[in-house]
Amino acid sequence: MGLGNIWRFPFVTGEGGGAAFLFVYLLFVALIGFPAILAEFVIGRKTDRNPVGALVKYGGSTWKYVGGMFIVTGFVILSFYSVVAGWFIRYFLEGLRGSYASRVEVYGGDTAAMFGELSTGLDAFVLHTLFIILTVGIVALGIRRGIELAVKVMVPSLIVLLGGLAIWAFTLPGGSDGYAYYLSPEFNVIAANWMTLLPDAAGQAFFTLSLGMGVMITYASYLGEDRNLATDGITIIGFDTGIAFLTGLAVFPIFFAAGIEPGEGGAGEIFVSMTEAFATISGGHVLGILFFGTVVIAALSSSISLLEVVTSYVIDEKGVERWKAAAGMGAVIYLLGVPVTYDLVFLDLLDGFADGVLLVLGAFLMMILVGWIAPQAAVDELEKGIGDLGSIGQLWIWVLRIPILVVLAISLYLGVVGYVEFLSTDFAGWLGENL
Repeated sequence: MGLGNIWRFPFVTGEGGGAAFLFVYLLFVALIGFPAILAEFVIGRKTDRNPVGALVKYGGSTWKYVGGMFIVTGFVILSFYSVVAGWFIRYFLEGLRGSYASRVEVYGGDTAAMFGELSTGLDAFVLHTLFIILTVGIVALGIRRGIELAVKVMVPSLIVLLGGLAIWAFTLPGGSDGYAYYLSPEFNVIAANWMTLLPDAAGQAFFTLSLGMGVMITYASYLGEDRNLATDGITIIGFDTGIAFLTGLAVFPIFFAAGIEPGEGGAGEIFVSMTEAFATISGGHVLGILFFGTVVIAALSSSISLLEVVTSYVIDEKGVERWKAAAGMGAVIYLLGVPVTYDLVFLDLLDGFADGVLLVLGAFLMMILVGWIAPQAAVDELEKGIGDLGSIGQLWIWVLRIPILVVLAISLYLGVVGYVEFLSTDFAGWLGENL
């Protein structure tokens, strides 16, 4: 549970039309996300390895390239993820300096101009550095002393603070329009925009559930055979999706109460909109500090997962000590993210490639491996901790083999088309202006 739930979910939902996107997203999580997370679980626990070693052990030497793609995906996502987390740290610090109303006045009352100045430059660079150092420090401590201890503290805090914000948002005048926008889907809108909604929902689902990047394979490799993987999958998906849904219940009523139109601010939307809201509504200063501080907690909980994937690869395959592996991989990821602190076009470049292409491609290949190449081994592994699945196990395999593969193939095609369009228009235009 991290930035995918709190930073990315609101602006992607806004761009998708609110309830129309939410409907498609929830369907995707339930019908695609759950079977897919089980596929990654069985590979991780059966092999007891990092993504590269796990895929080689499960599917053969050819699959090391797919495992390598997972490592690359983790690199790409954490590189820009760290910069975005730095933005939340900055907005948290801005609240400590004074009321959000007074801070916005420093930028001429323009929250968009405020975001434009704070999101790039020296401050963004320094906070990107700080966040990577924090992440490396936690991962270097190991699973129980670092990752498990941190998450046990951070996740309950996140749920309590978000729940409080959602309850408060319910009391706002004008907030009912936000609920209507967020919770009342128009199916004619979904039918008219499915070619955009489907890849966006796929990218968001896999981003927030950490699928297609080796995270679930890595964590499952630490589980004992007595664990019920189906229960674990339901728990993870339930909490993760619940946090995203809860974020929407807090954010969209605030948007409408403050007269803000969702879906127009892109990656900076939650900063522009929430800062404007916190600057204009009663009690906004304290709530703003709580909100941005909560998201920093959420960001750390996810960043340590991403770094653990690449760290475990270096530990398993290269025999490097944990702290050296975490520091070395963190340094490379840090350097990849530095251009994002210079211009946000690099955020779109990295985010679009990771979410629209790499994540969906990774999940697509996992479904082929589990569904077609080694299905019985997957069923046998899933039954450990559950018992005989009978026909349910075979149903799961056939769901992976056909409907999920078809949906992922369509999502991947649309995602690639969208990314190529971005490269040929927005990014090419930026290159033409700056080179």
